[in-house]
Amino acid sequence: MERTVKLRVKVDYSTYSALKEVEKEYREVLEDAINYGLSNKTTSFTRIKAGVYKTEREKHKDLPSHYIYTACEDASERLDSFEKLKKRGRSYTEKPSVRRVTIHLDDHLWKFNLDTISISTKRSRILISPTFPKIFWRYYNTEWRIASEARFRLMKGNVVEFYVIFKRDEPKPYEPKAFIPVDLNENSVSVLINSKPLLLETNTKKITLGYEYRRKAITTGKSTKDREVRRKLKRLRERNKKVDIRRKLAKLIVKEAFESRSAIVLEDLPRRTPEHMIKDVKDKQLRLRIYRSAFSSMKNAIIEKAREFGVPVVLVNPSYTSTVCPIHGANIVYQLDGGDAPRVGVCEKGKEKWHRDVVALYNLARRAGDVSPVPLGSKESHDPPTLSGWLRAKSLHSIMNEHKMIEMKV
Repeated sequence: MERTVKLRVKVDYSTYSALKEVEKEYREVLEDAINYGLSNKTTSFTRIKAGVYKTEREKHKDLPSHYIYTACEDASERLDSFEKLKKRGRSYTEKPSVRRVTIHLDDHLWKFNLDTISISTKRSRILISPTFPKIFWRYYNTEWRIASEARFRLMKGNVVEFYVIFKRDEPKPYEPKAFIPVDLNENSVSVLINSKPLLLETNTKKITLGYEYRRKAITTGKSTKDREVRRKLKRLRERNKKVDIRRKLAKLIVKEAFESRSAIVLEDLPRRTPEHMIKDVKDKQLRLRIYRSAFSSMKNAIIEKAREFGVPVVLVNPSYTSTVCPIHGANIVYQLDGGDAPRVGVCEKGKEKWHRDVVALYNLARRAGDVSPVPLGSKESHDPPTLSGWLRAKSLHSIMNEHKMIEMKV
């Protein structure tokens, strides 16, 4: 298991120039290694290194030899990723294009201590003194260990972005005592805690549309190649906001599952989920919202955090989870309420009412093997509390308790 911490360091001109020389020659080796792999139809690091090392060593005599090794590893990873995209029909070029270069380092090329980081260059070793963020100390002072490999990238203004990689052994998943089903939606995520459904608003819809309107305002009547337009577009932070929400939500759910020794139940979403969902949707705005909701990214964030805590994850078939009654197995008929997707429906057999997000949670739990009874007639079961101020919460229990206090005050 790996985690990467980014350090930003501003260095003097001579240090930056030395690293710039390394970057230039590293890029040349990387491009040659990629071309060799393509011409010989191989993605193997060993074969690429054997094929290009002697030639590259003669061309770059002053460059430390281990940069040739790491460039070949980089080329192998890029080629392997490109081949996978090509098989899935997601490659838009005939070969991998080298636009940004992040220099890979092995244990011969860098040395770490808390005062300085030493990096080998063409003439000597240079020293940089980074300032460590809180996330670094969180990993450094626990069971995580600093890996032998690292990376760095050169930015404008003599700034070096240095990537420290932490590693640790994956904990073994425990035997679950219960299940916590999680249903992912465009604008919310619903969870079932001790048979009590909870709807956590993510505001993805507002974020997506808000940034789309800002992009239109910036680009209307202007070329996207204009320098000022590109600068304004670059400052937009839609992705950062959504990643922050996903990570915080994943941590809340996984911590709750870990403390209660439960397993997390998720929908086994297929590849290209948004593309399947928008296939028959004609509304341009709705297509945009669905495509940028990033359901698979939310699922992957929960799975990745669960691996860190050793929480077991069960993936189940997502089909018809919100349209079948978990008790009678009959269809649920949703009555039109003026919206795009009605939220409350009626079971054709039992005539009880079901909220779309709640019935999905019970069906997910059933498909994972949960045999606990489904409550009937409870207003709370069919009308889940919707909470928006959860981003700073420490646990799901604290959110639920706070919601009860609000209800008592009312």
